[in-house]
Amino acid sequence: MTDQLRFADSGEAADLAAFLGRLVHYDRAAAVRLQAGGGALAVFGRPPSFEVLAIRTVRLAVPVAAPLDLTVSAGELLESVDEASAAATVPGAVTGPPWTGVLPPRGGWRRLPGLPGPEAIGEALAAAVAEFRARDEALPVQHRTRSERDRIGREIWSRTLGDTELPLRAVHAAQSLGFLRPLRAVVPAPAAAPGSAAPASAPVALLSAGSWLRLRTPYGSVATRRPGVTGGLGALQVRPV
Repeated sequence: MTDQLRFADSGEAADLAAFLGRLVHYDRAAAVRLQAGGGALAVFGRPPSFEVLAIRTVRLAVPVAAPLDLTVSAGELLESVDEASAAATVPGAVTGPPWTGVLPPRGGWRRLPGLPGPEAIGEALAAAVAEFRARDEALPVQHRTRSERDRIGREIWSRTLGDTELPLRAVHAAQSLGFLRPLRAVVPAPAAAPGSAAPASAPVALLSAGSWLRLRTPYGSVATRRPGVTGGLGALQVRPV
């Protein structure tokens, strides 16, 4: 097993640390599944409440000698990232939650039409957030419960974006995880994982593969099952990919 990871540069290490930090912010006990082969490391996480899988791919300066595939503590991995030396130590494996065995396919992705432009995406998110706040503030005191707020949230974030099948919660997750930042120069990682970065000149894209939808950005991807697929992420057959 590879104990040390050497990233392509300090920026790659910083981006990984930022991603892990956001996951830990939502869940201090968060786990991530790591898959590395050749010159890229793919990190999969599932922030609670969003019901999506988030994927961040990091370029490696030194290719791993043997394929790496294990689930680790996001917090322990974050603590091991040294941005100055662009390196990290792989923590010991942990028993991961069920989603860690339920990953999107590596290949077979095709681009779907209909995704709005960045400005329209931002407006849709802002409108959804404003609606949630307004409806929450309008609740009578006796109805301001976690279950009622969750119900309102599910209703709003289950709506789809524009003319696509992509639920707004996937776009909200991408924004919250820092994947919808303004574009800068991004060097694509080897296309070995569904979270591989897109060239900086490429727009945000919506892709599909089987029952999966993926919102791809130059900074990472968010994947979810198509609306209407029974059982959500947990209903998939658990298998390595």
